[in-house]
Amino acid sequence: MSIELTILGCHSATPRENAHPTSQIVTIKNHTFLVDCGEGTQVQLRKYSVKFNKIKHIFISHLHGDHFYGLIGLISTFRLLNRETELHVYAPKGLKEIITLQLKLSKSWTQYPLYFHELSSTKSEIIFEDEKVIVSTIPLSHRIYTNGFLFKEKLGERKLNMEAIAYYPDIKICDYQNLKNGNDFKLDDGTILKNSKLTLAPNKPLSYAYCSDTEYYPEITTIINNIDGLYHEATFLNDKEVLAKTTKHSTAQHAAEIAKMAQVKKLIIGHFSSRYKNKDGFLSEAKNVFKNTLLAEEGKVFKIM
Repeated sequence: MSIELTILGCHSATPRENAHPTSQIVTIKNHTFLVDCGEGTQVQLRKYSVKFNKIKHIFISHLHGDHFYGLIGLISTFRLLNRETELHVYAPKGLKEIITLQLKLSKSWTQYPLYFHELSSTKSEIIFEDEKVIVSTIPLSHRIYTNGFLFKEKLGERKLNMEAIAYYPDIKICDYQNLKNGNDFKLDDGTILKNSKLTLAPNKPLSYAYCSDTEYYPEITTIINNIDGLYHEATFLNDKEVLAKTTKHSTAQHAAEIAKMAQVKKLIIGHFSSRYKNKDGFLSEAKNVFKNTLLAEEGKVFKIM
């Protein structure tokens, strides 16, 4: 099992022919989450064969255009496709007002339920939870109110030990779910078989953190400690560290230092400035600090395991 990350866009500021602004798909426990929605996201969704009807939850990190200007277009396209399934948008306070005004003036109200969950807390909070997944905010430090998002699997069912079960004809297929739920089993002669004898521990829950635009901000390491995968912005190289500080962005080295401090298993860097024509410098700068670093690339799929 794995969390699957599909990069739709991983560049900063203005879109270019081969450099799309930030957006990605996180597939976790049968959920298809869209994270940020820069200009042209719906074109990228089509290009990389992501089914529109699977997207039920959208997470927007902050209200800079390269992270949400594609949202109104996507919402409108859902309408044109006669969507009926409800859509939930988790975003900083203010986005509801922006989208509502656009829908109002264009007389393009959705025929499907559209819900906004507006965020304003500067502390980490749970914003989505069901029986399989929990999503929390990661407060970041940027020029405007910004959050990253932490996606965590919940502990799953126990796994059947079929080799052990084979010794007991009393155990039928209809009993399997009770065993997966952790219950003991009572044989016909009254003997109680401990669940631990018949099942194996569930897989370790996986976790993935998306850290959008932020300056070097070690405070987040307590939230993302020991996670399996981290996407962290790396807008600049060390040659532009002064500019990074001024604009409240990170360098590749900053991202790597965060990954190292948090003891994450895998680091993916993105949000590259168009100043750099070659991305090799980002990888080498980060790997000098944190070896297991990968470069985000549009269309690339990463498996977090």
